[in-house]
Amino acid sequence: MHEQAERSLLAPYRVLDLSDESGFLAGKIFADLGADVVKIEPPGGDAARFNGPSSSSEPDSNQNLHWLSYNSGKRGITLSLEIASGRDLFKKLVRSAHFVIETHPPRQLQALGLDFETLRPSNPRMVWISITPFGCTGPYSDYKGSDLIAMAMSGIMSLIGEPGKAPLRVSLPQAALWAAMYAAGAGLIAHYHRELTGAGQHVDVSLQAALLWSLANAPAFWATNKTVLRRAGRRIAGRSMTGATMQAIYPCKDGYINFIIYGGSAGRRSNQALVAWLAEEDLASADLLKKDWDRFNIETSSQKEIDDVEKPAAELFLRYTKAEFLEQAHKREILGYPVADARDILSDPHLRARDFWHSVRFPSLDKQLNLPGGFCFCSESAVGARRCAPRVGEHNAEIFSGELGVSESELAQLWKDRVI
Repeated sequence: MHEQAERSLLAPYRVLDLSDESGFLAGKIFADLGADVVKIEPPGGDAARFNGPSSSSEPDSNQNLHWLSYNSGKRGITLSLEIASGRDLFKKLVRSAHFVIETHPPRQLQALGLDFETLRPSNPRMVWISITPFGCTGPYSDYKGSDLIAMAMSGIMSLIGEPGKAPLRVSLPQAALWAAMYAAGAGLIAHYHRELTGAGQHVDVSLQAALLWSLANAPAFWATNKTVLRRAGRRIAGRSMTGATMQAIYPCKDGYINFIIYGGSAGRRSNQALVAWLAEEDLASADLLKKDWDRFNIETSSQKEIDDVEKPAAELFLRYTKAEFLEQAHKREILGYPVADARDILSDPHLRARDFWHSVRFPSLDKQLNLPGGFCFCSESAVGARRCAPRVGEHNAEIFSGELGVSESELAQLWKDRVI
C-alpha cells in the first residue's frame, strides 16, 4: 500500500470530503488518483450509510454497499460543525488541506464561519469545490433538489420515454454522478491553475447544469434544423433531417443488443456487411440487395428506408445470443454491441485481462469484495482504491491525535461532548 501511494498521481495532496451523496464520487475520484481523502461525517455517521442496499438484514452503518463502494479509498473521521470546538478542529484541518469538497446549501457554512471566503486567508492555495442542485448563485440557488428534480429541470427527462406518453426518469439515480465527475475535473483544472499561479479558488458545480451535457445533440439539432427533438422511446431521434428515427435496442436470444443504422464511410461498411449477413440467412429482400449504400445519406434518409433495413435485422438478431452476435459483428465489421448486464460485466474477459476488478477486504463485512479498478491506466502511476471505506470514526485518533496533537483525554472529552 505504501508503494502504491508513492506512485500515485495525487499522493502529496489532501482532500477534506464534507459531501453527501452528491459528492461521494468526486471524493472517490481524488482517492483513486492517490490523494489522501478524509471523509468527514457527523457524530454517529453519515445518514447515507443507512440508505441501502445493505449486506445485512438489519440496518448497519458499516454495511451499506452503496456507501462502501463510493467511499472506498478514503480515511474517515466524525466531527460536528454545529459545536464551536468542532469548528475549531475543522479550521485546523483546512490549514493543511489542498481541496475541500462540500454539498451544503448555499450560505449554510457561511453562517458557521466555515465558508471559502472566510477560511481562504488561512490557506490561500485551497481549492474549494461546492456541489449543489442549482449552484451557489442565481434565483434557484436556495431551492432544494434531488436526482429526480435535477433530471426534470435539466430537460433530459423530456427526451426519455415513449412518444406520446409521459416522460420517464433514468432508473438508476445518476445526476450526482454527472455532477461529481465534473466537480473532480474542474477541481483538478483549478489545481493546475494553482500550481501555475499559487492561488486557489472556489469551484461552483450545479447538478442541473452538469446534466445539460447529457442532452447530447438535442440543442444542436434545434440550431441546425429549427426542430425540437421529442422522446422516441428505444429509437434514436435527431439523426435525420426528415424526422426519421432509428431503432437502437433489439431483443436477441438471451437479452438485448444495441445496433443502429449509421451513415458515413463507417456506416456504409457496416450496412453492407449487415445486408450480406441477412442474405446468408435468407432475410434480405431484392430491393435491399440492390441498395446503393454509396449514395445513402443518414441525414436525408426516409423512415421507409430505415424500416426496410430494421425489420429483417430484428428477425436476424433473434436467432443469436449476445455473445454470438458480438462474435459475428466483430468478424463482419458491423457496428453493433451486446447490452451487458451486471453478470456480463463481471465475467467480461477484456476487463479481466486489464485487471479491472480489485479484491479489497472489508473488515466490517468480514469478507473480500470485488471493486472496480481505476478509470484509467497511467504508465508511471497507480490508479484505483487503496483501502476499503472507513468505519464510522475509524481514523479519529489517527488524525485528531496523531496529526492535530489532541491528547487522549481531550479526545475522550470530545467524544463525550458529541463533538466527534
